[in-house]
Amino acid sequence: MPQELRLQAAGEETKALIAGHAAVFNQRSEDLGGFVEQIAPGAFAKSLASRDVRALLNHNADMVLGRSSAGTLRLQEDETGLSFEIDPPDTTYARDLTVSMSRGDVKEMSFGFITIEDAWAKVEDVWVRTLLEVDVLEISPVTFPAYGQTTVSARSLDRWKEAQVAEQPPADPQLLDDEMRGLRLRMQRLA
Repeated sequence: MPQELRLQAAGEETKALIAGHAAVFNQRSEDLGGFVEQIAPGAFAKSLASRDVRALLNHNADMVLGRSSAGTLRLQEDETGLSFEIDPPDTTYARDLTVSMSRGDVKEMSFGFITIEDAWAKVEDVWVRTLLEVDVLEISPVTFPAYGQTTVSARSLDRWKEAQVAEQPPADPQLLDDEMRGLRLRMQRLA
């Protein structure tokens, strides 16, 4: 169940509301480096009762979309997982996000957390980590999900970055030599 973008009428203005699920219970993540992860129902309950959670864009603390203590982020556990509603600010990055969401470019969610309790089991030759209790710090609309259902972690982004570097063609030695000569000349002029 991916995140969704709903536009609601608020008086004479149309106001964006971003809503969906930041995490889905009992669904396996992508391979996280020799294991997969899943979230048990109730894993967020204690944290939601006490934590001031932020909604960020792509886990970037400079791009705050909402905050539970401000009432601009509302979170709750339901039968599906961790549901949310965000009243995004009237900022350039939030407007850009709603455009990207309406185009289908951004459609998954992630959450940053600290593990309080987990359990490990080997199921059909796959190590499965079940998150039993987590302290959720933030949720984020993201472009690279670890959980195809809605969530991601930085680990999948790191794998993507490594793949991009691996796909780059080898450097031309002549171009590198030319660049080095140019840098040396500039350094000599500065000295």
